[in-house]
Amino acid sequence: MKGLVARRQRLLRVRHVQHSMAVAETARARDEANGIAHNIERLRKVRGELFETDGSVTGASFAAMQELATRLEQAGRQLDGALYDARRNVEAKEDLTIAANREKEIALRLKDRARADLEEWRENKLAALPRYRRMQRPGDV
Repeated sequence: MKGLVARRQRLLRVRHVQHSMAVAETARARDEANGIAHNIERLRKVRGELFETDGSVTGASFAAMQELATRLEQAGRQLDGALYDARRNVEAKEDLTIAANREKEIALRLKDRARADLEEWRENKLAALPRYRRMQRPGDV
């Protein structure tokens, strides 16, 4: 009986570590998605400010600004795809975190049940002893 409680305790420790790792991976995936979203905002801001000039612009500099705007827009589209993938990754990691949490809770309940079963077994064993034997075993009462 004691071995069962110890095994359940080990299982609970393993499930706790798995849950902690899943939470860390979810946080890392969220940070990555937030970083990509921040880069998208920066690109949009730079592209928006590109044509804000205070005067006349030569044809060569306007063509260079057009080229840069096109490249920034292309990079923004690529980042949109990366953001979509990153958000899907976050959702997948959150699902793993939920599953790991569920497994941890199950392991906790199993450990508690094993501990309760051990206590009940001890009480039944003690109750089965004759009265004079129970009085001789003060450490078990």
